[in-house]
Amino acid sequence: MATQKLYAGAKLREIRTRLGLTQKEFAQKLGVSLPYLNQMENNNRPVSTTVVLALAQEFGLDVTELSTGDSERLVSDMREAMADPVLADTTAPLADLRLTASNAPALARAFLELHRAYRQTHERLASLDEALGRQDVQMQPSPWDEVRDFFHYCDNYIDAVDRAAENFAKRAKSEGGIRRGAINALNSKGVSVEISDVDQLRHFDPNSRTLFISGRATTETQTFQMLLQVALLLSDKLLEATLDFARFQTDAARAIAKIGLANYFAGAAMMPYEIFLLAARETRHDLEILANRFGASIEQVAHRLSTLQRPRAKGIPFFFVRVDQAGTITKRHSATRLQFARFGGACPLWNVHRAFETPGRFLRQLAETPDGVRYFSLARDVSKTGGHYGAPVRRYAIALGCEIRHADALVYADHMDMSMPEAFSPIGISCRICERADCHQRSVPPLERQLTINENERGILPYEVG
Repeated sequence: MATQKLYAGAKLREIRTRLGLTQKEFAQKLGVSLPYLNQMENNNRPVSTTVVLALAQEFGLDVTELSTGDSERLVSDMREAMADPVLADTTAPLADLRLTASNAPALARAFLELHRAYRQTHERLASLDEALGRQDVQMQPSPWDEVRDFFHYCDNYIDAVDRAAENFAKRAKSEGGIRRGAINALNSKGVSVEISDVDQLRHFDPNSRTLFISGRATTETQTFQMLLQVALLLSDKLLEATLDFARFQTDAARAIAKIGLANYFAGAAMMPYEIFLLAARETRHDLEILANRFGASIEQVAHRLSTLQRPRAKGIPFFFVRVDQAGTITKRHSATRLQFARFGGACPLWNVHRAFETPGRFLRQLAETPDGVRYFSLARDVSKTGGHYGAPVRRYAIALGCEIRHADALVYADHMDMSMPEAFSPIGISCRICERADCHQRSVPPLERQLTINENERGILPYEVG
């Protein structure tokens, strides 16, 4: 099999800028000529083996950084944007999108920002009465989308927050465990903790310096909420510094992101990076064993596994997604080549949707995307009760998966025959950009293909995809 050439010009420029070196200085340290470096940075030449070794030896760089990053995400996001009906007559070849993502990532992000602004304006016009009644309508992304994209393009790994949480967990271990450590940390700030029979999971009263935690919540949820408050009170400067770096456009986005970072801290404290990574490898990523060992929920464990992307100590690159009963994606992240639709729901052929039909059970699936990449996917429902009779039950399903080459490291993949092509279910990302011509669950035709309509025939679909 031929070795795939590595074009990583944008990443090379990013590394050089981060190190504060000129092109001439960088070329000298890498042992290449200035023109050769210039050609690599502009993707006119692939990154050579000599340069890869020099990056590792001279700068201690995790060379996997060269083949990861934003490129695949940008290509996926641009394909979905180009599938918008308004751009139906200006389809861009996939090769062009890949060149843009690798050679001009800033231009790609500007295009996505423009498309997002267009969609938001279109949605406002669809609700004309609301738009006319408001005077503060602005051309900017929704705060929720802005925060979601922040975590998405950070690879769902925030190094400073992750390490702060890990250090906190080490101190808490000597105090009797993470829960006792959280209570002690809050007490050190003059905050008392009360477990109360209330609906709210967490309520902090700054006047009485009391943190009320719902006694109806599970033990892992209670601990998580305590740690979230620890982050807000003890690591506020760190969270604010991270938010300053992100440069959110609105106060609302910044506020949402701060809660997101506090949630990140809580999960990382319950499952500290190094020991959690070792435990995940030791148990072959058995979610139930990990949940019991770290006092976490199945969802918390699955989400944490998707964040193990620390340079020079990476775990398996997982994708993680959570959907509601309508199929809407409420959480998403992918460290794999599989990227989720930014708008709408997930592919109906994916096993995450069937998880609602089999509560309490893990569903396994071998799947293949239109680009020929094969994945192992694990899905399960994660219902959340209100804690008393008559309280609404929130029902979600989660999916955790990886490329098939990592499946041997998962206990769930045991005894599955991966040698037969027919064992892999054909899944996609979004119907508008999915190239499959024979999908029986297609909701809309693909925009890049010609349609044939025969009034005298009717197959699975009312048209044929050319």
